[in-house]
Amino acid sequence: MFSERTSVGLDVHARSVVAAAIDGVSGEVFKARLTPDHRDVLRWVQGLPGPVAVTYEAGPTGFGLYRALTVAGVRCQVAAPSKLQRPSGDRVKTDQRDALHLARLLRSDEVTDEVTSVTVPSVDQEAARDLVRAREDCRGDLMRARHRLSKLLLRQGIVYSGGQAWTGRHDVWLRQQHLPGAATRLAFDSDYDAVLTVAARRDRLDAAITTMAADSEFTSVVHRLGCLRGVSTLTGFALAVEIGDWTRFSGTSIGSYVGLVPSEYSSGASRVQGGITKTGNGHARRLLVEAAWHHQARYSVGKTMRDRWDLAPAPARARGDAGNRRLHARWVRFNDRGKRHVVANVAVARELAGWCWSLAVMED
Repeated sequence: MFSERTSVGLDVHARSVVAAAIDGVSGEVFKARLTPDHRDVLRWVQGLPGPVAVTYEAGPTGFGLYRALTVAGVRCQVAAPSKLQRPSGDRVKTDQRDALHLARLLRSDEVTDEVTSVTVPSVDQEAARDLVRAREDCRGDLMRARHRLSKLLLRQGIVYSGGQAWTGRHDVWLRQQHLPGAATRLAFDSDYDAVLTVAARRDRLDAAITTMAADSEFTSVVHRLGCLRGVSTLTGFALAVEIGDWTRFSGTSIGSYVGLVPSEYSSGASRVQGGITKTGNGHARRLLVEAAWHHQARYSVGKTMRDRWDLAPAPARARGDAGNRRLHARWVRFNDRGKRHVVANVAVARELAGWCWSLAVMED
């Protein structure tokens, strides 16, 4: 709800900040091009007729500006870019027009709620999320390094056939390879060293995440999420830090947040549904889709699951057991109907998101 005298829109970039402000009393418009230094922005905002409210779009510059303005007593909203309204006939886009458009939307927010704010994480939450995403980046780097090494061997006609790749036995086999030519051997040594280096980095990140998950503000949520199949400590911690405040969702709305609901185009009597929207948090969506595959196999409570259950309260264990049975039953029904596995898995992942929500909001 807008109640301040002056509304400010900021178009924030890495090397510049374009600002526009509207004085609601005099109607005067103020414009400026500022440096990205938070102190420079704060000085300009504090020189405007007060009180002042500020908004800017969420982006790669993070939430440092939001925190600096909030500490100074200036109300600030970080707007979700995908939810901002823009006239379809507006074909001219400049930084100055974008900033002025944000200032006008913030002022009209008093009546129509034009600005949808994103949830700003705390400094500790953002640090934990950065750690989790660093691990995800490392996973991708390791996959690419392994592909480069295996394809180098494939071009030489060398293919491993002794079972599953990237195991201890496979590593022994790799060390025994003798490639012809000094250049080829050097390329092999380089690719193999890259695999070992990235794998060691992944292991260090795994250890750091496991330690943080055992003693942090997310520990209780991680233990409760661990009652579901496919949700290990790493996955549970990643979901906890990516979602943050679970109470802002419901069991049905969280599927939309992670982009696991079908897209739709309906008009009149026509209704057309397409693939999933893939909007919202893509990191959480990937984790849920991967975890959903674990529910395809027959459900039985093994040692790993019992060890995770021992860390959670009894209501969470019962809820997790019910969720595991339900999700496996969904897989069985999809298989009986002949659904494609990738389609069925996404449907199970969407329901898994709801079960995760029910455990996350449960009180200890």
